[in-house]
Amino acid sequence: MAKEDRGFASMDPAKQREIASKGGKAAHQKGTAHEWTSEEARDAGRKGGIASHRRRREQSGGTDDASGSPDSMNSEPAGQ
Repeated sequence: MAKEDRGFASMDPAKQREIASKGGKAAHQKGTAHEWTSEEARDAGRKGGIASHRRRREQSGGTDDASGSPDSMNSEPAGQ
């Protein structure tokens, strides 16, 4: 039996969803499931966006400088 012919990853996607759903429901009933706060979700989304844009820039051969970022557009200190 080949390695790719066994295990969770080789299952039909509908069967995977069914099993994963049962696990999520059980975790919530048990009280061990993680529930995101809006702050955690916002932070995770921000980090994902940064990583995604960094990968896109690297794949296109762009540089990793700060030009165009909001911070680099303000050369004066805040409040002046």
